[in-house]
Amino acid sequence: MTDGLPQGSDPQGFGMPQGFDMNALMQQAQAMQSQMQQAQAELALTDVSGTAGGGLVRVVMTGAGEVKSVEIKPEAWDPDDTDTLGDLVVAAFRDANQQATALAQQKLGPLAGGMGLGF
Repeated sequence: MTDGLPQGSDPQGFGMPQGFDMNALMQQAQAMQSQMQQAQAELALTDVSGTAGGGLVRVVMTGAGEVKSVEIKPEAWDPDDTDTLGDLVVAAFRDANQQATALAQQKLGPLAGGMGLGF
């Protein structure tokens, strides 16, 4: 111990061990941020789809979760049973959302490793 500091401590009081390169850490963080932004842009440009009722209802959304279209085949429509159509739309949306989540995990997961982001 010298000057009251544990051996290997930063004498400037930042709590960083000697030899720690803050500039290298900042460059690494900037590179990861750039890669994350690029992956997010790719997600926004990639379409995924979900279906229900054997293809009677189809929802298309971006990998970022923006719904682009809902397609309903005429045979899915029964004016006396609108609840079933509603259920099919919800199921197709959930399917598309699962596809978008899987795509996001594929694109962002390696970047989020160790960052605790849950991908």
